[in-house]
Amino acid sequence: MSSSAKGPSVLIVGTGFGGIGTAIELKRAGFTHFTILESAAEPGGVWRDNTYPGAACDIPSPLYSFSFEPNPRWPKRFSHQPDILAYLRRVIAKYGLEPHIRYRTEVTGAAFDEGRGVWRVETQSGETYEANVFVPAVGQLSRPVLPGIPGRESFAGDAFHSARWDHGVELTGKRVAVIGTGASAVQFVPELRKHAKHVTVFQRTPPYVMAKSDPTYRRWQHWLFEHLPPTQLLGRLRIFLLAEYATYAMTKHPVLAKMFELRTAQLRRRHIKDPDLRAKLKPAYPLGCKRILFTNDYLPALAQPNVDVETRRISSITANGVRVEDGTELEADVLVYGTGFAATEFLGRMKVLGLGGRSLQDAWSGGARAYLGITVPGFPNMFCVYGPNTNLGAGSIIYMIERQARYIRQAVEQLARPGVSYVDVRADVEERYDREVQRRLGQSVWSACTSWYRQADGRVTTNWPGLVTEYDRRTRRLDPADFRVVA
Repeated sequence: MSSSAKGPSVLIVGTGFGGIGTAIELKRAGFTHFTILESAAEPGGVWRDNTYPGAACDIPSPLYSFSFEPNPRWPKRFSHQPDILAYLRRVIAKYGLEPHIRYRTEVTGAAFDEGRGVWRVETQSGETYEANVFVPAVGQLSRPVLPGIPGRESFAGDAFHSARWDHGVELTGKRVAVIGTGASAVQFVPELRKHAKHVTVFQRTPPYVMAKSDPTYRRWQHWLFEHLPPTQLLGRLRIFLLAEYATYAMTKHPVLAKMFELRTAQLRRRHIKDPDLRAKLKPAYPLGCKRILFTNDYLPALAQPNVDVETRRISSITANGVRVEDGTELEADVLVYGTGFAATEFLGRMKVLGLGGRSLQDAWSGGARAYLGITVPGFPNMFCVYGPNTNLGAGSIIYMIERQARYIRQAVEQLARPGVSYVDVRADVEERYDREVQRRLGQSVWSACTSWYRQADGRVTTNWPGLVTEYDRRTRRLDPADFRVVA
């Protein structure tokens, strides 16, 4: 691929919301010279991979969808994985993206050719692609993490990560050990306990749990959304404002955050009658420091007689189960890891080389960073989607993705001008931006405890420090003065 009358050539990696949203933005602007590389055999990103029982989104679907492509037929307010995946597939079909996608094509590396102003992208199969613009859209929550617990390989039963759920394993009548209490676990634990003989949930730190209003949409509501779209738009606006309010509470107004804490305490008292269990489930850190989890089923499930919450630290995994710190071995037939993702390891195992052959791994040795979470000095014409410091404590990442896609489209427009070979964000612009973001994050709730938002040294590389309306404003117009433009 090279630049042509169709505009600069673009290589996008990933067919989740980020990759698909960027492709649509380019196509709607008349740029059709793009290819999407996907390692799997079908599209969908995390909504293809996460098929565990109960898998659903914790953001209401009217907001967790493209603003330009509302779906009046969502079955529920908080949609489940099959419905979200079906939505993505419909969007791909509607915008004619299928011919642009190359499936079973895993990117292993990319290098920028300064002389020609192109990226050369290598794949696991040995096939190479070239393009003027390189857009990694692999996300922050796509690479599952298995804990480094001694003896993990010695377990004799079935074991798997929730993002790689083994549906061939029979769980009925089994003793199941669940390691982790994150966003996935609070969804699949209630489903597990319906079939398993016994479920032991190994909890390191309890999450803040809030109830969610999750009605099933009626036929008349579907008709209303379809024939009077502003009615659905009003619902989207309401959810958007609530998310902004929650972000404001967590970042600017601790008193408001305390009100949310009280609601979580009321929920625990309502569902957990055993005072010892309720004490185990009480968080000892500020609300919002770790991801707040929305569920109606998790706390009632923990109160069931066939579920135990184990807070003793795991010392090792044995052939027959899990051994805790006092030497007790808790036997299990199946082991499920709900241990999250490598959220701070952006671009995964991809080896990316920029100007002078400098590796992105070296550039990010102190932690991933990018101007507006999108572009990195020394790596011209590379634009990340859902990159460093663009995750949200509240709100829809789809909103952020649309703003990033808009910014990338403007960069492609700059590259389409006669004589422009590449654009490289200025190091001083990125440095000033990163200092501001890290200063604000250092004063935020996300720096108050250990979580997947932070690196081991305390640097927060995942989250955006403000309201999404601020991010919208700051990415609305690409300023050429922020870049070194090379002819």
